[in-house]
Amino acid sequence: MEKARVDSWIWAVRITKTRSAATSACKAGHVRVNGERAKPAQPVAPGDEVRVRQHGFDRIVVVRGIILKRTSATEAAKHFEDRTPPRLPREEVGFVPTRDRGAGRPSKRERRDLEKLRGH
Repeated sequence: MEKARVDSWIWAVRITKTRSAATSACKAGHVRVNGERAKPAQPVAPGDEVRVRQHGFDRIVVVRGIILKRTSATEAAKHFEDRTPPRLPREEVGFVPTRDRGAGRPSKRERRDLEKLRGH
């Protein structure tokens, strides 16, 4: 057993909570295997790089072993190597001003304040 479906593998190593969520992520194009967009049934083998887009960030893992059934987190961690870069602290991530939904278009004064905040 040297290959497994990518959707069942990312579910078994606990990257996604459910198998259907893993399948949906593949269908939506959020999963890449070795840089190529992956369909749910695409096989993965040891040494492959799997990127899963979650919450706006890519989680990068390298397949170290094949697992088909969901097991404990410590057992699942033996089957992949996490190469995800650390996220930036909140202080370094820029502030993005948002408007309340349904608030309408900004007035001229609000627009100027937004442009001043963005540095335009």
